[in-house]
Amino acid sequence: MSKTASSLTLTEEEQAMLAGDHGPAVAMCMRIIVGVAKANGAEKLIEIKSAHADGTLYHGEAGLDFTEKLVELGGKVKVKTTTNVGSLDLLHPGLVHGDATLMNHGRRLMDAHIALGCEPTWSCAPYQAGHRPEFGTDVAWAESNAIAFVNSVLGARSDRYGDFLDLSAAVTGRVPFGGLHHVEARKAVLVLDFSDVNPEIFSEDAAWAALGVLLGNRAGTRVAAMVGLPGDLNDGGVTEDRLKGMGATAASAGGVGLFHIVGVTPEAPTLAAIVAPNAETIIMTAADIRAARDELSTTSSDKLDAVCLGTPHFSVDEFRALSEQLGDGPKFADHIDFYISTGRDVMRQADDLGYLALFISAGGRVVTDTCTYVTPVLNKDVKNVMTNSGKWAWYAPGNLGIDTVLGSLRECVESARAGKVVRDESRWS
Repeated sequence: MSKTASSLTLTEEEQAMLAGDHGPAVAMCMRIIVGVAKANGAEKLIEIKSAHADGTLYHGEAGLDFTEKLVELGGKVKVKTTTNVGSLDLLHPGLVHGDATLMNHGRRLMDAHIALGCEPTWSCAPYQAGHRPEFGTDVAWAESNAIAFVNSVLGARSDRYGDFLDLSAAVTGRVPFGGLHHVEARKAVLVLDFSDVNPEIFSEDAAWAALGVLLGNRAGTRVAAMVGLPGDLNDGGVTEDRLKGMGATAASAGGVGLFHIVGVTPEAPTLAAIVAPNAETIIMTAADIRAARDELSTTSSDKLDAVCLGTPHFSVDEFRALSEQLGDGPKFADHIDFYISTGRDVMRQADDLGYLALFISAGGRVVTDTCTYVTPVLNKDVKNVMTNSGKWAWYAPGNLGIDTVLGSLRECVESARAGKVVRDESRWS
């Protein structure tokens, strides 16, 4: 063992990695890991079981240069590493209409991740493609919704890892021992109590997007516990997709990396099991949920140009629910573009089950490998878009310069058929 100047202790193997004995790519990544560990006051590094790389989306030269440099140096990931969305839909190349730089550099960046040994999942929801770390295991996941999901829903342990650090962890198999890897850091310092809210409101999937806004606004980056939410999966309560959507919105609105729902999520059988001493408690109301929902709609107009679902990526269960809504009903209005973003694995399953053909025959389009709020997929004339995704509604106005309307899956289908926004306010009144 050896200690650095900041009291960071490295094993002999880690010293060798840092010294270049395992190759220049590992040494370069170790310098990053050690630098972050020192800056955060970590006492040691820990091994990880897997990683999820977020730097697959092209944002500029720095990310591309870093990844291609690792390839040039002979780098390979040491642990199972899935890939987040890229800048292109490689299966439907005509859907993305970016400029030459985006198309060329976006493809190079995706290719570089494959050269490093990453798995080409190209999804923000790797947990839907079989990447589901076991409870209590340490991982290095990037992408905000994936971090919230792996911590909260699966009970594995990941701190917040972004570009450069995600690949560095994957190549070295190490991360600093800090943040949400610590058991005590996973305790809730805030409790949101929904016991006084009529549970009927939670039968609307839009309510779970609103919960994400509330959670993000109230918690920020703190760990929060939620009590009083319905936990019966067969009675309009919590489902994995609702947890996915809520966590994604909370991570967008406030940077939440871990939340607990008492009686539902794996670390929270009781409030006492996960609450920190002197935690703050806030009593929530139906009015709070309605106000949060309204934050996710930037227009009250009934004009509609497009519908976008699948942020995070659509699941097989969501395709099943969509198929039930579609049935043998009418097609979408001619002027409505209806997009679903999903992962390759889910698309194949939806195709095998007949869900995909039903959606396409209704006039829909499927996007893989990327997402409609981060890449140029929508027609330039699109101004008003409906979605059931809190994350999409949170980011799209700023990213795309469009207006959003949040609704349920049912409302999205009805609106696409009507060619205008249709919402049922009865549960919200």
